[in-house]
Amino acid sequence: MQRSKRAFLSAAAALALAVICAAACVAPTAPATKGKVVTATWQHHHVNFSYFGITALYSCSGLETDIRSLLLHFGARKDAKVTAQGCPQGPDVPSRVAIVDTDFYSLTPGAPPNSPPSDVVQAQWVPVIVSPTQPYFMSGGDCELIYEMKDLISNNFSFRDLDYRTDCVPRQINLDGFTIKAQALKAVASTSAL
Repeated sequence: MQRSKRAFLSAAAALALAVICAAACVAPTAPATKGKVVTATWQHHHVNFSYFGITALYSCSGLETDIRSLLLHFGARKDAKVTAQGCPQGPDVPSRVAIVDTDFYSLTPGAPPNSPPSDVVQAQWVPVIVSPTQPYFMSGGDCELIYEMKDLISNNFSFRDLDYRTDCVPRQINLDGFTIKAQALKAVASTSAL
């Protein structure tokens, strides 16, 4: 009897947690208002950084997928490339270390006089949020990755009102460990496909 009562309470607690998480994942977090359309120019970036994880282990291929998804979330052009190397057990085995190479274009406001026409697009300032629950591919274990990507993100995208916070505790997953809130310059949908 005691065993089935404990199993019932565990199942009820798991269900309650799932309902709370589901509500948090679909709750609106930022107004969906976009700014007026402005002229912007694609600017090339090639950035390397080292990942060293204590709490979260990533495979090299997993790092490539997650980092590319983050770059696109902030408005990088769709041809963004991410390569991770140095995973000692192979590209699909989780590891504590990797060397990450990124090659991407992001928007900068305005159009310099000698810009090629293909680099000039129409863009808008769009609210973006990154947290352990947003976008869908993020989780509480990503805190160290967000911490180590701060310079890459802060220095290579055009933001307004950037609030970049990380509070990572080694070997602990904190559901409020990081947030990035800003307005990012993103290409208007009709001109961003490449």
